[in-house]
Amino acid sequence: MGAPVVEDVTLAELKQGLSDGSIVLVDVREPHEYAAGHIPGSELNPLQSFDPAALPEAAPGKRIVLSCRSGNRSITALGLAQAAGRDDIRAHFGGGMLAWQKAGEPVEY
Repeated sequence: MGAPVVEDVTLAELKQGLSDGSIVLVDVREPHEYAAGHIPGSELNPLQSFDPAALPEAAPGKRIVLSCRSGNRSITALGLAQAAGRDDIRAHFGGGMLAWQKAGEPVEY
């Protein structure tokens, strides 16, 4: 398997997409990390038990974006999703929770 196709989403793009509903954010951290704080509106699909089939279908005008703590696990999850035939899964928020919190953005518990 080659390297995954990766589209990096900036903080500004993520905030806009979450605000207007054009981004569906999937957090691939572990359940205890998600429970300790996550980006509001994100859903959980932990990398440890990652299931590409459980990812939301990309509806017209919607983009699936993966995130984690710092960008490493979301890249791994992109590769797994693409290897499973999910060519619509290409984007991740590389800064992850670290960048989100550093920017002073709200966290949901």
